[in-house]
Amino acid sequence: MLQLNRICTFYGNIQALKDVSMNVSEGEIIALIGANGAGKTTTLMSISGITPPRSGEIHFMGKPIHAMNPDHIVAMGISQVPEGRRIFPYLTVTENLDMGAFLRKDTENIKKDMDYVMDLFPILAKRRHQAGGTLSGGEQQMLAISRALMARPRLLLLDEPSLGLAPLIVKQIFEIIQKINMESNTTIFLVEQNANMALHVAHKGYVMENGCITLADTAASLLTNDDIKRAYLGI
Repeated sequence: MLQLNRICTFYGNIQALKDVSMNVSEGEIIALIGANGAGKTTTLMSISGITPPRSGEIHFMGKPIHAMNPDHIVAMGISQVPEGRRIFPYLTVTENLDMGAFLRKDTENIKKDMDYVMDLFPILAKRRHQAGGTLSGGEQQMLAISRALMARPRLLLLDEPSLGLAPLIVKQIFEIIQKINMESNTTIFLVEQNANMALHVAHKGYVMENGCITLADTAASLLTNDDIKRAYLGI
């Protein structure tokens, strides 16, 4: 479904990604783990066209997207949930969800998808007329995920969904991530510092250090890898 071929991404003269190659198959949950500043968020930004690579290629469903504008990439079926949630604080929950469906014209299906995300996160149904900025951190994360789902993505990019959340909420968020993947066959690319949680829900994992992919394996194998346990799992 998604192929990154030796992409190099820069911020000015500083190289953030160095010959990064990855493959994501349809229906998978992929986890990208690594320390702060490793280049994980930049990888997502490169895929979504916000920080396009200077060299290398990105293909989605067999089509090159590395030179596309972000809105065209969304229209192709890729949605990103950014780090820090970044919901629209002065819009209501419903208005935030409407913004997720901005590019869509199928009004009837938009209503069905609105009902679907309200079923996924019942608290959003109770808060539907409330301004996004007044929600708790966990509720804002639920809203950010739901807003991305309103675009009906085939590939959902999640950037640090557990950041700043209480353990109970983190557990709930990861259960929903699995549910989205299984129920709608949405492929999920998960960037997460909580390596233990990420690898427990993922099918496959990549490890990134200093802008490079240093290891790729099944998630189950990475969980038993001694180097990974010491570096990222605290074992």
